[in-house]
Amino acid sequence: MIDLYTWMTPNGQKVSIMLEEVGLPYRVHPVDIENGGAQFEPEFTKISPNNKIPAIVDHDNELTLMESGAILMYLAEKTGKLWSHDFPTKWRVLEWLMWQKGGVGPFLGQVQHFVKVSPGKSTYAEERYSKESKRLWSVLERRLGEVEYVAGDYSIADIAIWPWISRFEWQTVDFDEHPNVKRWYVAIANRPAVQRGWDVLEVGRVMPMP
Repeated sequence: MIDLYTWMTPNGQKVSIMLEEVGLPYRVHPVDIENGGAQFEPEFTKISPNNKIPAIVDHDNELTLMESGAILMYLAEKTGKLWSHDFPTKWRVLEWLMWQKGGVGPFLGQVQHFVKVSPGKSTYAEERYSKESKRLWSVLERRLGEVEYVAGDYSIADIAIWPWISRFEWQTVDFDEHPNVKRWYVAIANRPAVQRGWDVLEVGRVMPMP
């Protein structure tokens, strides 16, 4: 049994989607990062020293683990699913996973903050992060014009990227200008495991669709 500590954010959704995809049993513990500072409680800090969701406790191995990318890799290795270790597929998956961690997550998060959450605070920040958001979407568009999924087959790289793209309404981009991303997004959104993982904290929450 795995205990999942999470909230309704892209990083949290990565892990609930992954757990549904690989079919591992898990219990959900909501960590409300928006009200009350639950992520700073001592009990959670023991599991996630960086005070961020998601985090897991795997009771099979008595392992606590934070950081969504590390958790995805761990669950893939534990189950032998969604991360082929054949060369060069292993490294192609890791390449796009790191692209999400180093680019998509930080920069789309910033454009969401400055454009959606705090508009008018900084014109420079809005322009800077909107420009980078569009550039990252164009990178994904080009890649998905070459392959069905970012590393060839559906993998943890797609699971890492997709929840961030699901906030497209906040990112000053247009799906009509990115038909390959749209095709990929809809295909993943239609996966039953993705729908269950999306809904893990609030049953019936509407999934954004282009």
